[in-house]
Amino acid sequence: MNDGLRDFRPPVSGAGLGLRRDFLRDLDRQPAADLPDFLEIAPENWMHLGGRYARDLRAISERHPLLCHGLSLSIGGQAPLDADFLQRLRAFLDEHGVRAYSEHLSYTGDHGHLYDLLPLPLTEAAVRHVADRVSRVQDALGRRLILENVSTYALPATDMSEADFVRAVLERADCELLLDINNVYVNSINHGFDAETYLDSLPGERIRYLHIAGHYVEAEDLRIDTHGDDVCDPVWALLDSAYRRFGVRPTLLERDFNIPPLPELLLEVTRIRQAQTRATRHD
Repeated sequence: MNDGLRDFRPPVSGAGLGLRRDFLRDLDRQPAADLPDFLEIAPENWMHLGGRYARDLRAISERHPLLCHGLSLSIGGQAPLDADFLQRLRAFLDEHGVRAYSEHLSYTGDHGHLYDLLPLPLTEAAVRHVADRVSRVQDALGRRLILENVSTYALPATDMSEADFVRAVLERADCELLLDINNVYVNSINHGFDAETYLDSLPGERIRYLHIAGHYVEAEDLRIDTHGDDVCDPVWALLDSAYRRFGVRPTLLERDFNIPPLPELLLEVTRIRQAQTRATRHD
């Protein structure tokens, strides 16, 4: 593999926000001190756009550090990787100076997208399969892939814990981790494991940045990862815990549904900054 892929430095710093077209123009109206330190987009939602949206994205990428968080790579799927998509994706990442590209440690269908993030079996065979595909994606994109731990509600097979599976994939594939704090919490409720022990099992040196989000309480023992509500107190507490273990890492707020006005979202971005400041003072 190209030695240039071996750079484990964080791609950005501070507190970020997932960019929605709904408030794209509103960013220009916010006080500079309130703006996110970086933004993140799903490339599939932007790669095909022209006209005003393409011009707006160009302007945004020239003013703000930009990350991409993919939806359709299906890194754990059985269907062949889409070489044409990877070629177009690489051109898009290069065109906009995207700092890093992440995807979900899951699959999205077989010879077609099911528009959902489906769970992988937690097995050695799945580790080998994903690692091989990650290697090919990294070669095609010329950059290191960052994989996110996903929320799940049922598992097809389990020969190891989720945390051990994530670690095994990262180490065998020699890729990086996008640690989603909300997904750790959601899965700890759904599958009955200890979230703190999960964090202890992760290779901190491979964590490039973090996600935090809200979820829906379906039942006492079931949480649904909706990205449609404010971040709850236990997830904020788990973020503090992650900072204590791994040090302050770039952290992004996701909000995909029930989206409030931008100033309200920026209050949660500010709360991320406050957590980062507290953690830095305690170091």
